[in-house]
Amino acid sequence: MAYKTIQTDKGLIKAWTHGVDMDEGSQEQLRNVASLPIIHGWVAAMPDVHKGYGATIGSVIPTVDAIIPAAVGVDIGCGMMAARTTLTANDLPDNLFGVRAAIEKMVPHGRSNHGKSGDRGAYGRLPQPHSEAWTRLLPTYEALCDKHPRLAQGNSWNHLGTLGTGNHFIEVCLDLQDRVWIMLHSGSRGVGNRIGTYYMNLAREDMREHIANLPDRDLAYLSEGTQHFDDYVEAVSWAQDFARTNRELMMAAVVGAMQHVLGDFDADVEAVNCHHNYVAKEHHYGQDVYITRKGAVRAGKGEMGIIPGSMGARSFIVRGKGNAEAYESCSHGAGRLMSRTAAKKKFTVRDHEQATAGVECRKDIGVIDETPAAYKDIDKVMAAQADLVEIVHTLKQVVCVKG
Repeated sequence: MAYKTIQTDKGLIKAWTHGVDMDEGSQEQLRNVASLPIIHGWVAAMPDVHKGYGATIGSVIPTVDAIIPAAVGVDIGCGMMAARTTLTANDLPDNLFGVRAAIEKMVPHGRSNHGKSGDRGAYGRLPQPHSEAWTRLLPTYEALCDKHPRLAQGNSWNHLGTLGTGNHFIEVCLDLQDRVWIMLHSGSRGVGNRIGTYYMNLAREDMREHIANLPDRDLAYLSEGTQHFDDYVEAVSWAQDFARTNRELMMAAVVGAMQHVLGDFDADVEAVNCHHNYVAKEHHYGQDVYITRKGAVRAGKGEMGIIPGSMGARSFIVRGKGNAEAYESCSHGAGRLMSRTAAKKKFTVRDHEQATAGVECRKDIGVIDETPAAYKDIDKVMAAQADLVEIVHTLKQVVCVKG
């Protein structure tokens, strides 16, 4: 059997974690979610599973007539995009600093001034393609804000086409045939965070009379048939659209930056754009349910997905096998082995330099929490989910841009 079964008094968990670490905190969160009366069947844990906010990152949660906002999380629509270019390794210069610098100049990344005016990770004025995209997104956003004015209080348009911080990245990679790929990871940025946080609080308020019966107050859910549920579904759908558009705009900007340095090339070969923090209505085991993939990728039969490693590890373009017991899902990456705080205490800049040897990237104290050793072994993660996906391309980064 490819998965482990964890049976509790109130629920069932199927975990694709053979050969990889799953700490007790993650198991407790999985048991809490599995015990909820809204769960359809079981909760599926992916091999990159690790403790999150309310629910584990790296889990697939099927619910009936309800959605748990904290399970969807605050980085709504966060995901990956990858595109194979017509370049090969021979087209790249020996020193890749100029490529990294061009990308960093073209795409706002990081954060300054606490995200307020002048933030280097936001636009002060949108480029034309971004402005046109925002014009398309604006009417629904304004309708959402009319019903819930707090959603308008913060960054929105100025984050469209920007990278962010944390584990978000832009990479230039080579596959096993020395073909050049561009891969990036980001989501719905500040506006998605605001939507997620707002509805998490709203769910707790709506369940105030019953929240004591929940194993964790952060697992408060919105019930189908209520206005708040309908508003949340609309808001999440919009944030997921924002996130996908965000990645598309960044990809175009990265291509432009690289063309400025390397000359003309195409980059629309085998493009993949997939969410890994989102909710969708799907049909599983005879019933229409809401599937929340919190740090998981849809892996229906024949569907393409992206499973990144870390700053110094391999990444994979995969094809789903449509495994029904995993609700047609797979992991969204390697998964953290330790917290950011623990990583900063354990590793040095020297450790990070050694772990990212051969990669043109930041090698300073500010990215120690993202060093490869802070993550699980991606090869073990892939082995644990061999019945969920097949590997189509294996990538290794040569340039990595972090916020």
